[in-house]
Amino acid sequence: MENNNNNNNNNNNNKNEISRRNFFKIAGTTAVGTTAAIYGCKPDNKSSMTGGSADEVPTDKMTYRINPNTGDKVSLLGYGCMRWPLRQKADGNGEEIDQDAVNELVDYAIAHGVNYFDTSPVYVRGWSETATGIALKRHPRDKFFIATKMSNFSDPSRQASIDMYNNSFKVLQVDYCDYYLMHNIGPGEGIATFRKRFIDNGILDFLIEERKAGRIRNLGWSFHGDVKVFDYVLAMDVKWDFCQIQLNYQDWQHANSVKNVRVKNVNAEYLYGELVKHKVPAVVMEPLLGGRLARIPSQALSLMREVRPESSAAQWAFRYAGTPENVLTSLSGMVYIEHLQENIRTHAPLVPLNEQEYKTLDKVTEILIDSDYIQCTECQYCMPCPYGLDIPGTFGHYNRCVSAGKILKNANDENYKKARREFLIGYDRSVPKLRQANHCTNCNKCEPKCPQRVEIANEMQRVDLYAERLKQNLDF
Repeated sequence: MENNNNNNNNNNNNKNEISRRNFFKIAGTTAVGTTAAIYGCKPDNKSSMTGGSADEVPTDKMTYRINPNTGDKVSLLGYGCMRWPLRQKADGNGEEIDQDAVNELVDYAIAHGVNYFDTSPVYVRGWSETATGIALKRHPRDKFFIATKMSNFSDPSRQASIDMYNNSFKVLQVDYCDYYLMHNIGPGEGIATFRKRFIDNGILDFLIEERKAGRIRNLGWSFHGDVKVFDYVLAMDVKWDFCQIQLNYQDWQHANSVKNVRVKNVNAEYLYGELVKHKVPAVVMEPLLGGRLARIPSQALSLMREVRPESSAAQWAFRYAGTPENVLTSLSGMVYIEHLQENIRTHAPLVPLNEQEYKTLDKVTEILIDSDYIQCTECQYCMPCPYGLDIPGTFGHYNRCVSAGKILKNANDENYKKARREFLIGYDRSVPKLRQANHCTNCNKCEPKCPQRVEIANEMQRVDLYAERLKQNLDF
């Protein structure tokens, strides 16, 4: 399979091969990336992901964790491939993966010690595996671990699931997968949905046989949702090599405390503790909650700076996620080189949190759970909307304004005119008018897909009402 894919990969040109000159250019400490401008609301507290020191990015100090099942030496910073950079097609008709940018990001990551790459057949509109495979194929196979998933949400039939599995190997251009996951266990009808996707169709048995054959080196699953499903799967008579859970300082003990979600999530403290009991390594997703923990309100950021003035909010969150010893790797979707550089610095080496810092984050969490954030991580699982709405774009704009402290309470608020203008202009620039919240029909087709259990229709209505009041200069 691998030899056939080699012939099909890049035989039309050698554009994707690494030249010695280009490799050292991107592996150097002065690599420059293009950061997309955020229109409208910008946090005055400067707590963006690109904060922190501009010191040299080390190439030989990455923190690694040893997988007890295979002995894999895994970088504590893992690369989440759910948000690869996009660009307009040459003919102007839609978007495509910016493969050159992906190649440079992957090359830089590997040169600085990152070796775990997490993708899925459904990420980036279905393009992620192909783009990730092209970028990684240019490196020796022993330089990286690839993780991908059985994302058989729409068609859990046995044949469709096996076809998805085989296609992952084809587009990733590998003949074995280091880490393979049953994707997003927990939503839907709980255990019944899990059984339909993996038990009744024989797919779990199939994956276990694939592990025996060596095509899967580590078999695990990712979890969102009903804790009964988590307990059920963990208790099965199956040797689980790892499990991917949402872990961050807000969700540790307060996953059930956030507002405006229809079904509560499970505290990470419980999930992590159960994995420790069963001796199953944890892979962490959403250490930044879709970036929200990198753009926290100024009141919360000031608490951090009293203790550690030089650190960004993102660095605090990553250090929290990486401190527990049973965490094998912590995933971050890094679209810009600045994000990648800061995250490498944070993990090279990672400095564990101390008691004072844990207490500070407890206070920060109290502020966050009382805020007006919409609990969206912009994962895009809800997309595409059947009516063409940009749900994550709408929520992302609103949340950026929450982070900046620019959500108005009444028309007498200080800087009302400026904040009103920034929100409305930023909204139009971030989300085309035909894709904004006022076009939501409340069809609720998106809500079952949301890992965070956000009441999407209600939250779209909240954004729409807020925008309309601003447009009409109404009081709140």
